[in-house]
Amino acid sequence: MKAKSAISRFFLFLLTAHCLLLTANAQIPAPKDSLGFTPGDDRKLASWAQIVGYFQKLDAASDRVQFKEIGKTTEGRPFTYALISTPENLAKLDYYKDINDKLADPRQINRDERKALDLIKKGKTFVLITCGIHSTEVGSTLSSALIAHRLASSEDKEIKNILENTIIVLVPSLNPDGVDIVKNWYDKTLGTPFEGTSPPELYHKYVGHDDNRDWYAFTQVETQLTVDQIHNVYHPQIVHDIHQQGQNAARFFLPPYEPPVEPNVPKELVEGYTELGLFMAKEMREKGFEGITTDTTYDAWTPARAYSHYHGGVRILSETASADLATPIEVKFEDLRGRLGYDAKKESKNFGPVWKGGRWTMRDITNYMETGALTLLRHASDNRERWLSRFYAIGREATRSRGKGELFGFIITAPEPITPSGGIGFIADILNRADVEVYRADKFSFDGKTYPKGTMIVKMDQPYGSFAKAVLEKQTYPNLKDESGNPIPPYDVTAHTLSLLADVEAIPVFSLIKYKPAPTETWTIGYPGCISQRIMLAIYKSHIPSMDEGWTRWILGEEKIQHRPYLAGCVYFGYNSTNNEQIKNNTFNTFNLPGAVRPLDLLRTTGVILFPDQSPNQILNGYPKGSMPDEYVGGLGKEGVGTLKKFVEDGGTLVFLNRSSDFAIREFDLPVRDVTDGLDRKDFYIPGSILRTELDTNHPIAKGMPRESIAWFEGSPAFEITESEDTNVEIIARYPKDPKDILLSGWALGAEKLAGKAALVSINIGKGRIVLFGFRPQYRGQSVATYPLLFNAIAR
Repeated sequence: MKAKSAISRFFLFLLTAHCLLLTANAQIPAPKDSLGFTPGDDRKLASWAQIVGYFQKLDAASDRVQFKEIGKTTEGRPFTYALISTPENLAKLDYYKDINDKLADPRQINRDERKALDLIKKGKTFVLITCGIHSTEVGSTLSSALIAHRLASSEDKEIKNILENTIIVLVPSLNPDGVDIVKNWYDKTLGTPFEGTSPPELYHKYVGHDDNRDWYAFTQVETQLTVDQIHNVYHPQIVHDIHQQGQNAARFFLPPYEPPVEPNVPKELVEGYTELGLFMAKEMREKGFEGITTDTTYDAWTPARAYSHYHGGVRILSETASADLATPIEVKFEDLRGRLGYDAKKESKNFGPVWKGGRWTMRDITNYMETGALTLLRHASDNRERWLSRFYAIGREATRSRGKGELFGFIITAPEPITPSGGIGFIADILNRADVEVYRADKFSFDGKTYPKGTMIVKMDQPYGSFAKAVLEKQTYPNLKDESGNPIPPYDVTAHTLSLLADVEAIPVFSLIKYKPAPTETWTIGYPGCISQRIMLAIYKSHIPSMDEGWTRWILGEEKIQHRPYLAGCVYFGYNSTNNEQIKNNTFNTFNLPGAVRPLDLLRTTGVILFPDQSPNQILNGYPKGSMPDEYVGGLGKEGVGTLKKFVEDGGTLVFLNRSSDFAIREFDLPVRDVTDGLDRKDFYIPGSILRTELDTNHPIAKGMPRESIAWFEGSPAFEITESEDTNVEIIARYPKDPKDILLSGWALGAEKLAGKAALVSINIGKGRIVLFGFRPQYRGQSVATYPLLFNAIAR
């Protein structure tokens, strides 16, 4: 009887404990309790306020979650992240951060192996999960709520192990503004023929999709907040970057990445993302997930997408197939297609099992994303010491002393006087933000050359020297071609040499540099104040969003009068955007700018209209009928072209950047030919590279510039004058006559086609002029070397 009574008491204890557990879990709100739907439900999106509200409730209800606001977005929304771990780990967060700091920079422990091993035994794996940088990829922000809820509420042994061994930093969205832009458009078009289309505006106010190309220039506030207050604070060993891809290819992508890998990425990280990506793919396939590919499509070349690869952490990019935003789609098997490295209809060593097609929904998307994240976390937990050891090995190698013949560092200099308002200040700001140790030297001599005060020195024997090396040295992208001889395109671009883009000299040195620090003084990155003319500018804004248009607004300082560096002082740019309807109706000359009264005809007689990089068809025709609501359909059309012709003939200036120059050549019948038009890709292909140009420094647009400069060439035209006696055409920049001198950084197949051709021309028409840039002078807010050409073209 006593034994039976003991068993009864034991089961009563288990029942009571289970009831208490259910009660505790019931207090952890599910996403549906806050959002009104379960993430993954068809045709349901959450606003940013709803997402923030849910995480705030999790914070209040769970001792496993701490939710933090660390700043404001471009449009003033809260920028946030959640810390998730055991209550005990969170209570000792500073202790574990300190361990990570020492493993990241072994100089703090005098590179003592015994101390390092002790720290590795005590430390936790830090995992950063980032969601929602591309706002039309709606699944990841919704999945963040599912992942957080699972970690906050589950009592599964696997989840408990994850919480014990890892500290998770979860960012629900890297672009909160876009969450609302996309939701508002989706709700507006729900139930219409346009349901599931992308909004007719950039989903980041300035840079749209390019917000995921900003991880080495740090131009946008969201990037800065993430780098300053997350990456550089927690030093994650693993970064899981959750994305979506096209509808008709693989259902899910994971690393390893296809070649090439940028040469400054440590071999330990290549091994790490290969191991982790293949583990995730294997585990998910065993759970029944289909259509998984690895080692295809996406490369690991540019630091613009991978800050962590130069800061000790692997980047696990996952890409899940998309629906029409939150609207289900039907995909026929015969419509499935592969990408580089696999066929979506055939199983292979890096693809499978084959998905047979059918209905694809938001629930499918969130299932892949949630499962992928939890699988990654399990590996991070089960291999905690392995991840920390790998992390330490990267820091140890980075901080070792360099031997004879090895790269000691870089001397970074510029024409005297060296001031923070030029390119060297731009570079200093970037390196400092990336936690690179930068030294300003007093005047010194090295290797027979004297360098002025303010010259910067960056040594390699520091934790993040590889980041500096990647952005200071010239890139040599491999000449990759397929079996048919076609060039294999990079996933993004092939060059990222910020020293060239900023017009500073980064000199690699292979021996010890002796110098004295420059005297201590305040050196604030900024621009000197001055008084000069005011230039009124209209920037063309198509209904089809153009990232280059957004970058142009960002460069000039949207809807403000703002001074910029200008070699003859400063020029104040007051501007507004102008669209198809305004141009066609001849109302584009109306301005609403503070601090100035402008006659309505002032823009017509003295002003400038700038056309950012956009295809001629998009400018002329816009969205076709039936693809978008009527108010967004169409482009400038012949009517708008006629208005622009009168504008320039009456004395106005039209400035065209990159591909929009082809629009001007065709529609204005200019005496200029684009020599790249119609060239076969096998013969000519330059996918985002830095080229050398030679300037006519006597021309006002090249005023104050050096004789040699650069051009960011990406889908760009190059010009040949078709009427040799035409005195109305002025060549301001051209490419060198010797093809070997053209490429500065990146990849240029068929560079000889550009030899001696024009890169920048000005054409006089009536009382006005048209300026054609055969490149992007304000490329992604990075090509500060060519800003003066743009500003001079506007101000001339």
